[in-house]
Amino acid sequence: MSESRKPSVLFVCVHNAGRSQMGAAFLTHLGAGRVEVRSAGSAPAETVNPAVVEAMREVGIDISAETPKVLTPEAVQSSDVVITMGCGDACPYFPGKRYLDWKLDDPAGQGVDAVRPIRDDIEQRVRVLLAELGVQARA
Repeated sequence: MSESRKPSVLFVCVHNAGRSQMGAAFLTHLGAGRVEVRSAGSAPAETVNPAVVEAMREVGIDISAETPKVLTPEAVQSSDVVITMGCGDACPYFPGKRYLDWKLDDPAGQGVDAVRPIRDDIEQRVRVLLAELGVQARA
């Protein structure tokens, strides 16, 4: 990563409707514009999971306007860090990228009570990631 530009992170999960949306939202919020953030899915859903939207609203982050996006090789290539959250072999591999695989429960079909612990786990992982990137998290 060059010192003259922001680090860039791509969150990937199959439907881009839950875990990757939460990861991107937390990184956008906590990174306060100091990190370029993307999210995508190998088989994007039509909408973001409503229980995920509600769980994020509970912590003051509104993702109701977000839409699932398709994973492209260009999105991977233009990211410094690629975080997979259950997409397996569907993620293209490019040498020189940092790949992390976060093992997280899938919120698909779950209610907000089941989504909260997943949300909280993702927030903690994002805070660690920010520290690793040398970016101070917003308080």
